[in-house]
Amino acid sequence: MDVLLVTPAGAEQRTPEELDALLAKTRDGAGLLWVDVPAWDDEALDLLVERFGIHPRAAADCARRNPVPKVHVYSDHLFVVLHAPERGERGHVHYVELDQFVGPGWIITVHGPLNPKVPADSAAVETSAVARRLTAGRMHPTTAHELSYALVSALTGRLRDYLSALTEEVWALEKQVTAGHLGQIEDFLEQLFQVRHGLLTVRTMAALSREVYGRMGHLAAIGADAHALVLDLEDQFRRIGQMSDAQREYLQGVIEFYQTRTNTKMTIAAERLAVIAAVTLPVTAISSVMGMNVIVNESTHVGLLVVLLAFMGVLSVIMLVWAKRQGWW
Repeated sequence: MDVLLVTPAGAEQRTPEELDALLAKTRDGAGLLWVDVPAWDDEALDLLVERFGIHPRAAADCARRNPVPKVHVYSDHLFVVLHAPERGERGHVHYVELDQFVGPGWIITVHGPLNPKVPADSAAVETSAVARRLTAGRMHPTTAHELSYALVSALTGRLRDYLSALTEEVWALEKQVTAGHLGQIEDFLEQLFQVRHGLLTVRTMAALSREVYGRMGHLAAIGADAHALVLDLEDQFRRIGQMSDAQREYLQGVIEFYQTRTNTKMTIAAERLAVIAAVTLPVTAISSVMGMNVIVNESTHVGLLVVLLAFMGVLSVIMLVWAKRQGWW
C-alpha cells in the first residue's frame, strides 16, 4: 500500500510502519493522511481496521465486488463505493470499483477486485492522477473531504472522457447511415447496439452515483465544510447522466433512421414482387390448365396456342394496369 502525508509544504511518501505516528499528527492538525490500497487482503485488514476503526462489514465489502454504488455512515467516517467504466471486448463495459473511507484528517482508498481481463493500471487512474498533482504541488487539500472531492472529480472526468469517445463513434455511425455506406449489415448493427450499450452504462453509473451523493447531501455527519463539495459532485454526476441520455437519444434517432430506410426498401421490394406475382398469375393459371392440352409430344395446336398466348398477354396487361391503380409501382 502507498502512504502519503499531505502538508502545506507538499506531499511526502511514507511507509505503513509509520501509520501510528502519522495518525497522531493528523489528530493534531499537522497534515492529511492518505492510504491507497491496491487490493484488499489480510495484511490490509490487520493493518487498517483497528487503527482507523473500520467496521467489519465495510472491510468485507472492500474484499468483494459491489454491484452498485453506496454510502455508509459510521461514527467518525464515511464509506463510499463508486464505479468507473473500462472498455472491454465486443462492446462490454467493465465496472472498475473505487472504495473510499473518509475520516477526520485521513482517507483510505481501496481498489475493488478486478476482472482478470481488465488491465491492473486501469484501477489506479483516479488515484494516480491525484497523487501526481499532489506531489507536483498543484493541489493543496486541507481536509479529507477535499481530497475525496478531487478523487471523485477525476472519476467523473473518466466518465466524461468515455462519453466523449462514444460520441465520436456515434458521429461516425451517423455518417455511415446518411451516406448509405454500411458495409456488412450484421457488423454495422452490432456496432450500433454496442455504442448504445456503452451510453446506457455511462448513464447508469452516473445516475446511481448521483443518488449516492444526493443521499450524502442530506447527512449532517458530513459537516458544513463538505456540504458544498458533495452538492457539486452530485451536480457533476447529474450532468453526465443527462449528457449520456441526450447522446443516447441521438443514437436512437440514427437507429430509427436506419430502420426506416431499411423498412422502406423492404416495402418497395415487396410491392415489386407483388406486381410480378399479379402479372404472372393469369399466365401461370392458364398455362397450368391448358398447357398439357395445347403443347404435346405428337402435335401442337398452333392456332389454339396463339389464342392462348394472346389471351395471357391481355390478362397480364390488365393486371399491370390494375396494380398501377393500386399504387404498387
